[in-house]
Amino acid sequence: MDILVVGSVALDTVETPFGKIVEGLGGSATHFSTSASFFTTPHLVGVVGEDFPETHVDFLKSRKIDLAGLQKKPGRTFRWSGRYSFDLNSAETLDTQLNVFQHFFPELPASYRGKEIVFLANIDPELQSRVIDQCEKPKWIALDTMNFWIQGKKEALAKTLKRVNALFINEGEARQLTGESNLIKAAKKIREQGPATVVIKRGEYGALLFHENQIFSAPALPLEDVKDPTGAGDSFAGGFIGHIARTNDLGFENLKKACILGSVMASFIVEEFSLDRFRRLTQNEIELRYAEFRRLTHFETYPF
Repeated sequence: MDILVVGSVALDTVETPFGKIVEGLGGSATHFSTSASFFTTPHLVGVVGEDFPETHVDFLKSRKIDLAGLQKKPGRTFRWSGRYSFDLNSAETLDTQLNVFQHFFPELPASYRGKEIVFLANIDPELQSRVIDQCEKPKWIALDTMNFWIQGKKEALAKTLKRVNALFINEGEARQLTGESNLIKAAKKIREQGPATVVIKRGEYGALLFHENQIFSAPALPLEDVKDPTGAGDSFAGGFIGHIARTNDLGFENLKKACILGSVMASFIVEEFSLDRFRRLTQNEIELRYAEFRRLTHFETYPF
């Protein structure tokens, strides 16, 4: 199955202790789509300005991403600038210029409306709900959000959560959304609001998958080279949902595989700035790293 994704397409300026990139290709929909493109065909809905480099469009097309839903508007493209310290766990935002993204209203092309898998990347929950209104009987809808919407539009977010099947959220946001410090209790509260599946992203500590009454803990791969964590969460979601779309299987065992593949894709994106690591990533590398995750978590039964 193909995937419909709605979110931001941006130009990112990122500085870490290991280097800097100026106006590299970024955005939630971009990272998600590129990651998912290794598994299936993403159909992207977003907006860019007249200044958006054609080389970025060419790259996205080279990944077989359908750009019929990418709007080009008069003005400048959304820009974000941030800086990371040595722990790389959180970014300090230096500058945000919404530009054409400030007035983004997602309009789905007719060919997009029947897609069975939908990913609503981090945008205003009211817009996320309007996207759902345009979809024709989707099989599975996943949503991402952030602390800005949890704080500023909690009621709208609650209404949208009732309409989705899965929520991707980091641990700080899960605690903020529910008021629970314990992540198991937080996931339970979120599931009571609507989503049957909750994925809590924990950065360098991996991810937790909650589905019905079952829990799975996916590790993060210990890496020697980590240069830029920007987009790791969206790349994780892209690998996760890309696998779901490819296999058309929403059973818990397959969701566990999806969680590991999400971690696989996140482990690659952080190795270089922007989407540069994905530009030369191969299917063989993905398979080898998946096997590496299996070796990392394998142990014998007890007693011996």
